[in-house]
Amino acid sequence: MDLGTGLFTCQRRPDDDRPREAVYDEMLSLGEVIDDAGLDSAWVSEHHFADDGYLSGTMPALGALASATDDVTVGTCIALAPLYDAVRLAEDAATVDLLSGGRLAVGLSIGYRDTEFENFGVPKAERTARTEEAVDVLRGAWSEGPLGVDPEFHAIDPETTVTPKPADDPPIFLGGAAKPAVRRAARIGDGWCAPSSLSLDGVQKRVEDIRRVRDEEGLDGDFQVYVIKHGFVGDSREGAWETMREGYFYLQRRYAEWYEGEPVDELSEDRRAELKRGAVFGTPNEVVAELAEYGEALGDDIHVILRTYYPGIGTDAMAECIRRLGDEVVPQL
Repeated sequence: MDLGTGLFTCQRRPDDDRPREAVYDEMLSLGEVIDDAGLDSAWVSEHHFADDGYLSGTMPALGALASATDDVTVGTCIALAPLYDAVRLAEDAATVDLLSGGRLAVGLSIGYRDTEFENFGVPKAERTARTEEAVDVLRGAWSEGPLGVDPEFHAIDPETTVTPKPADDPPIFLGGAAKPAVRRAARIGDGWCAPSSLSLDGVQKRVEDIRRVRDEEGLDGDFQVYVIKHGFVGDSREGAWETMREGYFYLQRRYAEWYEGEPVDELSEDRRAELKRGAVFGTPNEVVAELAEYGEALGDDIHVILRTYYPGIGTDAMAECIRRLGDEVVPQL
């Protein structure tokens, strides 16, 4: 089992009076801690037009993280594929891969927020087609020689050679929980990312479906399963929960607002309890035990992305959690 963390969103809560620069410095300092701790990966997330400054520039952020680290995979979890010019994304991603020495992973999703599609001038009805085309364009752009793809949404000669080429072929994985999204990942991706909202049973059913689809269609090659979970490591279960809780609930309120299209001042008690049940937190041994259940159910080759970045809970608290993941959790996994 591989273990990574993030997801860096660079949000600034209303009670956080730090300048924006300090929030981005926090991301880079935590990236260094992730690398030093011996974890496998560090991840950024993407949204746009959020009043708390949710990270929008994934490739610039990954370029900076690449410079701040030496060994970890750096990647998008998730980049909103329909909002990109796919050719430019291919160039920028290849640049990050070169800067990192071949450590880039590209996670893509179709997106869901109306305001993002409207303000980028992208019809939401085209989001699936644009995502599938983006995968084709990335692969073509990174291959030796010309693009070899005639995209519908970008007027480019297929004989054009897109540069630079990456140091290595970055894996492209797709997110989503719905059956079409999961099967899309099985067909055209190098991996699938399970969202944190899914239970272990839900992830297992989808992984079984992926394996069945790939077997039926004769798709060979490596295929990586990524699993996102929220969590934290502390001296005790309740201590870990107390540290992560407010930042975790803040994140979930924002996501709820975007899904529901209206302000969410407080999460219901039932929702809070549900979120607590779904998180992986506690002492190192308790975290190991919960993560081991995923390995037993899905196989030891999964890549868990344990979200430990929570806006406003303090850089030192997050850094200490990351160090304990490296020192006390990873060796047992």
